Amino acid sequence: MDLRSIILCFACLSLAASGFIFGAKFIKKKNYLLGLEWFILATSSTNFLFFNITGSPALYKIAHFFDAFSRGFGVPVVGVAGLMAVTHNYKPSVRQDILLFAISIIGTIFIVNFDFLTEPLPYFYLVMWGAMMIYLCCIVKRLFEIGEAFNAVMLMLGIVSSSIIAGIYDFYKIPGEDTNVVFNFFTLALLTWAYFAVAIYYSYCALERGQGRWTAVAA
Repeated sequence: MDLRSIILCFACLSLAASGFIFGAKFIKKKNYLLGLEWFILATSSTNFLFFNITGSPALYKIAHFFDAFSRGFGVPVVGVAGLMAVTHNYKPSVRQDILLFAISIIGTIFIVNFDFLTEPLPYFYLVMWGAMMIYLCCIVKRLFEIGEAFNAVMLMLGIVSSSIIAGIYDFYKIPGEDTNVVFNFFTLALLTWAYFAVAIYYSYCALERGQGRWTAVAA
């Protein structure tokens, strides 16, 4: 295995670790939407790791489905709904959690299986990600307001880096990507998403602390 492949595997393991570790932390907080979506990110990364090792077509199809799910619905829809627990006090029932995942899975099946969506699909991903970034910028503003400047800056870095990745994902190829050891797209994307998953968790915790302060003041 060459150095490029080793670094790519490290990037896969980074996203897998952040997804499983912080997904478990979200589950512990009883936020099953974010917890399960972070598990899906971790599973997707693990699957992509084994695809790169084995070259299995079946693993590629699974990786493609997970990628479409997370980009189109998992992070922008399910993830935002999970974050609304600390921004809008949204507490969905288990039935609502299941329904939201079911709708997202059906939507993913639809977008990956109809050829007429091939051309507009990258723009759909970009619009979904852009809408979520607007919401996350509102979270950054709130973090500053409650005195969580460090987490606000960390989340902003996640917003900027992930937006760059989303913007070039289907539209631009990094020069020399096929031979670059570090500066190839998938390595950068996986490391960016690994960081993004961690930044979201700590921003969530900061907003929880902010809720506690608001409650204390109101009392």
